[in-house]
Amino acid sequence: MLYLVGLGLGDAKDITVKGLEAVRRCRRVYLEAYTSVLTVGKEALEEFYGKELILADREMVEQEADNLLKEADVCDVAFLVVGDPFGATTHSDLVLRAVKLGIPYKVIHNASIMNAVGCCGLQLYNFGETVSIVFWTDTWKPESFFDKIEKNRQNGMHTLCLLDIKVKEQSLENLMKGRKIYEPPRYMSVNQAAEQLLAVIQNRRLQGEKPEITENTICVGLARVGAPDEKIASGTLQQMSTVELGAPLHSLIVTGTMHPLELEMLKLFSVDSSSFENNACQRTT
Repeated sequence: MLYLVGLGLGDAKDITVKGLEAVRRCRRVYLEAYTSVLTVGKEALEEFYGKELILADREMVEQEADNLLKEADVCDVAFLVVGDPFGATTHSDLVLRAVKLGIPYKVIHNASIMNAVGCCGLQLYNFGETVSIVFWTDTWKPESFFDKIEKNRQNGMHTLCLLDIKVKEQSLENLMKGRKIYEPPRYMSVNQAAEQLLAVIQNRRLQGEKPEITENTICVGLARVGAPDEKIASGTLQQMSTVELGAPLHSLIVTGTMHPLELEMLKLFSVDSSSFENNACQRTT
């Protein structure tokens, strides 16, 4: 059996009882280590689970999945995912490979950022398409995520922005030369995401457009959701570019039309309460 086990968002103890029971009876246990991270390291998980974990990076999961599934037809193998197992499409591919090889699988769900964002008070029913904001480089500055945020806002929907994670990434030079030398991990902050959004807004204005999202659009910054030191900050997009939320992982929400109850909840986390009182662009039902 292949078990896909969600680990939740905080630390080792966020695994479900069902998930822990599955992990403890498995012969091999892999820890997916590239779509998200917990607030504790591999060693803390191993101590709590009572099992040795094998780190599974993107290369292993995407290129060596058959090795990962090896013997899963005759023994139990677990694949651990921070959050919920289906928070990333890569894991659907793993299931399809298992089915093709005749290996039965079982999914054990857990909380993910997709539902835990409700902690800020915005109603999950009011979210549109989730977007990813990637790190820009000097030569690559995609803006497609902005179009999706605008579309959501035009429809009155909030947008959850998942921020880029760079783990075990190679520089272009090392990649071209085939050197297995990896860059230090990088995690996008709310500040960086807000700065890129502000840059897109300026670009669109230079092109003669009037963006639906402005410096005064109310946003929410979240850090380490589900951890004891979780942080939430609400305010304008401009304020999000300077707010300090500390260590990763961060997420950003761009609001759409807000119910008065949602607005009241966001005020609990406001960087500056006048942002809500004086915000000319804010819309409520």
